[in-house]
Amino acid sequence: MSKSRKQVLGKGLSALLQDPNNGEQRAHAVNSPMMAFIDPNDVAVNPFQPRTHFDEQALSDLAQSIAELGIIQPITVRKIEDGSFQLVSGERRLRASRLAGLKEIPVFIREANDQESLEMALVENIQREDLDPIEIALSYQRLIDDIALTQEAMSQRVGKKRSTITNYLRLLKLHPQVQGALRLREISMGHGRALMGLESEELQLKVLSEIIGKGLSVRATESQIRKLLAPNKPAPASYTLGKKGILAVEELEAFLGRKLVITSSENGSGKLTIPFTSEKDLNRLKKQLLGE
Repeated sequence: MSKSRKQVLGKGLSALLQDPNNGEQRAHAVNSPMMAFIDPNDVAVNPFQPRTHFDEQALSDLAQSIAELGIIQPITVRKIEDGSFQLVSGERRLRASRLAGLKEIPVFIREANDQESLEMALVENIQREDLDPIEIALSYQRLIDDIALTQEAMSQRVGKKRSTITNYLRLLKLHPQVQGALRLREISMGHGRALMGLESEELQLKVLSEIIGKGLSVRATESQIRKLLAPNKPAPASYTLGKKGILAVEELEAFLGRKLVITSSENGSGKLTIPFTSEKDLNRLKKQLLGE
């Protein structure tokens, strides 16, 4: 590979679309109505952007990468009535391009009305892995409220199970302080789902404090919630077998050649569990019991 070609590859997509031999600033393909190079400062942010938080350090890292390599994936914009451009998707790349001091960036220009722009922005954001659970939940809710999508239609559009969408939407019923902890990633989605089982906001905050203060795992949180929901539930009473019962168990164990597990209740009823070690052992047990 020639030295000039290596330099072009190192400058990102904008360099790839230039002619390295004569310095022309655009390849013919850029004149397509679907693609262009524009100043990032000429792009208005998307008012429908569901994302509200951008990590400053991550943005700075992306800006440094863009300064060195250029924009690898063009952002998507649309033309609005006054002829200016408005962002549809790619706000992190747009912000990072401005930080990097780029004078022009590659964009795809799409025709889209307000509703379509909102839907594209929401769907793209839902697919991202770095959104917090509440941002995702709010995006789903906006698709329902503003685009009138059903959960079934949403499931097909974003490629997520309907049950997954339902679980995210339920997070929005949690106490605002719990939602805040989810946004700050002080607790996980699993913790949030466990807290959904508490209707009392006071109990939600009580358990939230324990999760953060004691570092409770999701399983420990679920256990704590079960205790809160049934604090006065008595433990099941046990029953001690009499001599005849004990003798019966011993005879069964001798006949089957294995130790049995017996649980019994206060009224004398109970359960007998016969363990086996393998499928072969189970078949042997069946023959014993059926007299085969």
